[in-house]
Parts: sequence; C-alpha cells; structure tokens
Amino acid sequence: MPQGFLEHINITVSDIDRSAALLRDLMGWHDRWRGPSQLGGETIHVGGERDYIAVYTKGAPVDRFAKGMPLNHVGLVVDDLDAAEAVVKAAGLEPFNHADYEPGRRFYFFDWDGIEFEMVSYD
Repeated sequence: MPQGFLEHINITVSDIDRSAALLRDLMGWHDRWRGPSQLGGETIHVGGERDYIAVYTKGAPVDRFAKGMPLNHVGLVVDDLDAAEAVVKAAGLEPFNHADYEPGRRFYFFDWDGIEFEMVSYD
C-alpha cells in the first residue's frame, strides 16, 4: 500500500500578505515561494521544509462560505498552544471552543475570510 503525507492545501484569501504573516507568526514558518498563479492572481507558499499552505488571491474580495461548505477547518499542531493563542489575539481574531481532551488541548478561530482553523497541542 502506498504511504504518503499531506504536502499542502491551497486557500483563497482576500489579502495574501496578511494571511501569510499570520501563518508565519503562528507556526514559525517562512515564505517558501511567491509568484503569479496559473489562474491569474498571486500565491504565497507559507510553510516548513515538508509542508505548506498556499494562500492565493485574485486581488478581489472573497465570498465567505458557510461553515462546513466546502471546508470544515484546517488543523495545525503547535508546541505552545498559549503562545499560538496570543498570536491569534494579536492579529485581532477571536479564539473560541477551547477544549482539553485526549489526545491534546485545542482551540479554534476564524480568519478574516471565514476560514476556520483548529490549533492543537499534543503534550
């Protein structure tokens, strides 16, 4: 059976610089690549050596999706959940649904475009 890993996801956002800065601050990531998209617009690949999130924009407002349509949330693991929450709050975003159950602690937040993120720490 093949073995694999998730290399990247690609999300459409209204402001790629703002979204890329949040991901860099939240995850300790860096910009891996930036350039024009094949679909028009611009993309920044923000991540580590193995994985990343591509933030894409056409330079136009983004239609917000209802929760769960088409994406429920993006789950990200951090080593310091409290520090991650401080980054989210400093960005003017609101953490919610804090929980501590097996296998780890977590909270959620919506970004400026209505994309839901789950932040998890496995102690």
